[in-house]
Amino acid sequence: MVSLSNHEGVPHSSTMLFTIYILRCSDGSYYTGLTRMEAEQRLWQHNEGIVDSYTYSRRPVELVFTETTDSSSAAVARERQIKGWSREKKEALIAGDWERLAALSKNRQHDP
Repeated sequence: MVSLSNHEGVPHSSTMLFTIYILRCSDGSYYTGLTRMEAEQRLWQHNEGIVDSYTYSRRPVELVFTETTDSSSAAVARERQIKGWSREKKEALIAGDWERLAALSKNRQHDP
């Protein structure tokens, strides 16, 4: 089971075992992470500097996307997949622009 939510951070399911999330950093970059806690709690940790990661020197950060699943292997695979995407593709995902996301995926498959 996978649940998606957009930049408003409202999940479509109350089951939130593993959450893949995207943060927009103060410098405009994106950070993709994975957590077993509520996304808002993890966001707070990033903004408080409790998380010593990419976001530490790029605070404040804003939660712009979450996706939940009850499978740890699916969550890890999805986090890695999103981390490998271009900025443009991440922005299509954040916006929920599925047509653009599909087009960007097709373009990438045909690149040499």
